[in-house]
Amino acid sequence: MTMLDEVTETSAHTPHLAGEETLGPLASRYVDVAALPWKPTPCKGISMKILLKDEKTGLMTALFKWEPGARLSLHEHVEIEQSYVLEGSLCDGEGEATAGNFVWRPKHSRHDAYSPKGALLLAMFLRPNIFLEDHAGQNLAGKNLE
Repeated sequence: MTMLDEVTETSAHTPHLAGEETLGPLASRYVDVAALPWKPTPCKGISMKILLKDEKTGLMTALFKWEPGARLSLHEHVEIEQSYVLEGSLCDGEGEATAGNFVWRPKHSRHDAYSPKGALLLAMFLRPNIFLEDHAGQNLAGKNLE
């Protein structure tokens, strides 16, 4: 298999992207984020718009909207997670990431998180997190990982 074959066999896509099926394998994907639907997560008060997802590898980039007081129960980061806070703030036992700031978490780190006043953040995952308490065995898309 050549490098070009590997590139053209990508499983990455943007769910609900109008016209994506007509694009060639090497075409850029321009995403009208406002047109994408907010989807619920298993966690009350947290919804997401998936901007990029690769079903084979678990790679995902998504916008997350946290309602005031929303909480994400104890979970493990299977790989590095990166979050850029656009609005509001995101907190855990180690600190608070506020609007305009960035936090990343190492592989295998564990924590719970909450947003006292709500938040909008851009998050990038190499592989989905795994819930350890509420929703155990699922990831944020609600898929069972067992």
